[in-house]
Amino acid sequence: MPLTETSIRSLKPRAKPYKVSDDKGLYLLVTPAGGRLWKLKFRTSGGTEKKLSLGSYPEVSLRDARDQRDSARKQLASGVDPADKKRRDKIAAKVSAENTFTSVAEAYIAKNERDGLAANTIIKRRWFIRLLQKSLGHRPISDIQPFEVLSAVRPFEAAKNDEKAHRALQFVGSVFRYAIANQLATSDPTRDLRGALAKRKPKHHAAILEPRRVGELLRAIDEYEGQGLPTTRMALQLLPYVFVRPGELQRAEWSEINLEAAVWRIPAQRMKARQEHVVPLSSQAAALFRALHAMTGDGRYVFPSIRTPLKPISENTMNAGLRRLGFTKDEMTAHGFRAVASTLLNESGKWSPDAIERALAHKDKDAIRGAYHRGAHWKERVAMVQWWGDYLDSLRTGAEIVPFKRRWIA
Repeated sequence: MPLTETSIRSLKPRAKPYKVSDDKGLYLLVTPAGGRLWKLKFRTSGGTEKKLSLGSYPEVSLRDARDQRDSARKQLASGVDPADKKRRDKIAAKVSAENTFTSVAEAYIAKNERDGLAANTIIKRRWFIRLLQKSLGHRPISDIQPFEVLSAVRPFEAAKNDEKAHRALQFVGSVFRYAIANQLATSDPTRDLRGALAKRKPKHHAAILEPRRVGELLRAIDEYEGQGLPTTRMALQLLPYVFVRPGELQRAEWSEINLEAAVWRIPAQRMKARQEHVVPLSSQAAALFRALHAMTGDGRYVFPSIRTPLKPISENTMNAGLRRLGFTKDEMTAHGFRAVASTLLNESGKWSPDAIERALAHKDKDAIRGAYHRGAHWKERVAMVQWWGDYLDSLRTGAEIVPFKRRWIA
């Protein structure tokens, strides 16, 4: 006889567990402690007898238990084992709860580190985790919807920081693609957000490009007086000669520099293009490195932190030095020295565009062509950096500036 709410409430515990049947395999298991547990007995398509737990009474009412029974029977009719499905759903729920956006993002960055991604890039990606922690950090990554991602990055756009909004969105997309590849998510919600943010305006690093003003800048740097070791001044003095990215100079190590050969080899893991970059040193650059070696050559870093020699100067040290000299962020940046070199070297007409691009470590999209040009322009690059060093010295001393003729040597 099918169960009723009244008959269920009248059931009393016994010394041993016993069953009370309802209908179509549904029954209650009454325990000696007084528990009343819903169970469903069924057979799979292969004939194996199995049991499915449906919860306890009264949390699961008679009607709810029958609904679950009927749902399980429909699954059986479709060839699905309801007990196996429940087990898999339970595992999926546990995986989902454990794999929050933050935990997956951390795993993604750990992979970046194994892949040898530049240290500065790793630092920036960890910054994005902190930036998104409050809005997305604790959410299971498989549950995050497009509207949540948009809500997380929209405040940056509202603050007129389009660059931060777009980069944050790109980071979220990268984390989701990693999650999909590792079976932690089924889709990337950022794909549905294309065009949602305001169109990003190209960001150019501020730079002084007029030769006379470059001379003024160089003279100002020579007069820089900072606190502690003169590493900031010397970093700013060196940057125009080598025109590498500030982060590459900031983390320069003595093991990379061969003063006898006048060569600086920056390892691939510190380069944006993930390729080793070999920098020929002009006599001016080599002289600065020698002076630095007398001060910091017994340590790892060319520019050690004032606080500890185990770390290099901070990423913002050089920009802070320029601000201290009175140059605003809209006037000159540490990264702007690359634009200075690119502009004036090209305008000189003395050097091939390919040699200048190689000197700037711009990656060639054609891998075969890029491999050829790395070697083909070495002699020209050596001559170019020495000419560039001499030219900067002439600007520093305020020599008469002769207009460039538009030609370049082969």
